[in-house]
Amino acid sequence: MYSLVSPENTWMLMTIMLVAVAASIYLEQKYAWASKLSGAIIALIFALVLVNTNVIPSHAPLYDDIIWGYAVPIAIPLLLLQANMNKIWRETGRLLFIFLIGAVGTVCGAVLGTMVLGSAVNGLPKVAAMMTGSYIGGGVNFTALADAFKVSGTLVSSATVADNLNMAIYFLILLGIAGNAFFRKMYTHPLIDDVEKNGVSDESKTLAASYWGRKNISLKDIAMNLMYAVAVVTISKIIGGALGGVIPVDNWFMKMGNTFLGSQYVWITLISMIFATFCEKQASAMNGAQEIGTFFIYMFFFVIGVPASIMDILMNAPLLLVFCLIMVVVNMFFCLLGGKLFHFNLEDIIIASNANIGGPTTAAGMAISQGWNKLVGPAMLVGTFGYVIGTYLGIIVGSLLGA
Repeated sequence: MYSLVSPENTWMLMTIMLVAVAASIYLEQKYAWASKLSGAIIALIFALVLVNTNVIPSHAPLYDDIIWGYAVPIAIPLLLLQANMNKIWRETGRLLFIFLIGAVGTVCGAVLGTMVLGSAVNGLPKVAAMMTGSYIGGGVNFTALADAFKVSGTLVSSATVADNLNMAIYFLILLGIAGNAFFRKMYTHPLIDDVEKNGVSDESKTLAASYWGRKNISLKDIAMNLMYAVAVVTISKIIGGALGGVIPVDNWFMKMGNTFLGSQYVWITLISMIFATFCEKQASAMNGAQEIGTFFIYMFFFVIGVPASIMDILMNAPLLLVFCLIMVVVNMFFCLLGGKLFHFNLEDIIIASNANIGGPTTAAGMAISQGWNKLVGPAMLVGTFGYVIGTYLGIIVGSLLGA
């Protein structure tokens, strides 16, 4: 299809993409409405509008070769530098246990949702894989699994739109549970009682406002971050390519093993986790890794909006919203049931479920906004642990469902 900017005009396309990404980040950090919508979905909307008005093409070497081929894999090891397993195990306490119960619920929700809606949506097992990774980890895993299973751009965009609508509903439900008399009667809630007695501290507001604040970063930091990320991806591609070439696909089990061990993202995750855990001093000294990795992920969200047809999204998103809601409801059921059986506080259950579905930043953000300051650090840590296991479980779920 004709577009104002040709697919070969890489510099102009890159300018448009980076303007859209920069605008998305600016809006997200400047305005409350944009923050609730999220910069990622704003970037996707920019791309969606530009491609459906024929300003930019739906396919171009910039999207396929540069962003998918380089930016996405490089982002993941940078974002996993926080995945220090010793620290996660040492500091999360009981929250990690209820988080793992929720992760089981996410997997069961993906299987149930696929059984219910599988015939209604083409490629739903691939969406199940992506959303399993996302609803145990976060956007890092969603990105990795979209690439690992070669999910079409329209399906990725539709799933992203459905996911964001679902998240808005989900967060309102969680906040409703925190204030609901029935749930307060069923579970203990010491932090809620403390906040209602003493109020929310100013410190919690400052922490939220400064999450993406200015940080010290040097030329050496940039060099070390990019060197590390590229080296991890290179090693992972070599290992994944070698194993993918020798493991036969004679039956479903061997095929699943080939998909799992042959994926570069499995090895990127494993190597990144090992480095973050056993080279803690070096990992903590790599300033700016989260910012650089997140910026690359924003470019990914722009690119997944490019191949999407607005009509296709309007047709697919409602059913995918139902699918995402099924996953969330099952996750919450497991967390609430497990929390009751093992005598967890209501705040622990809410934050663990949030860390599953929303990831570390939204879980920490909810803890901050509610004044549950004791749970901010553990929320970040268990959410980061989700990054570690999300891709693995997503690949297993996708393979079992036939993606």
